[in-house]
Amino acid sequence: MGIAILGISPDPVKRLEKFSQKQLLAFSLLSDENHEIAEGFGVWGEKKFMGKIYDGIHRISFLVGKDGKIEEVFNKFKTTDHAHTVLEYLKAHPEQ
Repeated sequence: MGIAILGISPDPVKRLEKFSQKQLLAFSLLSDENHEIAEGFGVWGEKKFMGKIYDGIHRISFLVGKDGKIEEVFNKFKTTDHAHTVLEYLKAHPEQ
């Protein structure tokens, strides 16, 4: 469909390389150790897990148009079917 897919993580590059190879990811992962990109997109912040509160990345995906503007935000999905969710959106909105 002519779409570039990028993932962003606070992990260092070496760790991302190992993770990407282990998981056989079909897209590039970018390192954002200082959280600059995550903070710019508003996805770095307080999280809660098993009673603990900590700062981390919220799993949110953005569809960015050729003009650099955010076309759609995906914030309610399961990681196991996320690719399908985005693909269905793109099929329903071929102008994206």
